[in-house]
Amino acid sequence: MNGDIAVIREAIRDIPNFPKPGITFKDITPLLANGPLFGKTIDLIGNRYEGEKIDIVLGIESRGFIVGAALAYKLKAGFSVVRKPGKLPYETHSESYDLEYGRDSLEIHIDAIPRHARVIIADDLIATGGTAAATAALVTRLGGTVVECAFIIELGFLNGRQKLQPYKVYSLLQFDSE
Repeated sequence: MNGDIAVIREAIRDIPNFPKPGITFKDITPLLANGPLFGKTIDLIGNRYEGEKIDIVLGIESRGFIVGAALAYKLKAGFSVVRKPGKLPYETHSESYDLEYGRDSLEIHIDAIPRHARVIIADDLIATGGTAAATAALVTRLGGTVVECAFIIELGFLNGRQKLQPYKVYSLLQFDSE
């Protein structure tokens, strides 16, 4: 498995100074373009939930849609999404969260999570944790249970895991420095 993790890590491209100076963007598109390697990534994450009843995988806009849909397929679970405001066509609940400079919000359809559903929140990356924490609040508001928040990449130096307490967090790859 460690060899697989190393190959997955190598497939992630660093883009310096994107989206702004001083930020190094972790680009998963080379990983996604390699079918067998992307499949292995989803298998490694999905195997973690073997034997658990997962009802819904909830993907966070936008790369979380890719990761979440593949994970839902592997787990034979339903798939739902959270999006930026104004992108969903039906009635929604909204949750605001703090950004480094301001606030943002996410929306979810009011019927996206059945009551008592066991939910995995999926995204490509956890940084500061604000987006995932807002998503977890939406799951709870709809009566679901967050089983875990699952990510391909964790930027540990940004301490996003702390913002997600008391929820469990899993990341396949950890980067402890920029």
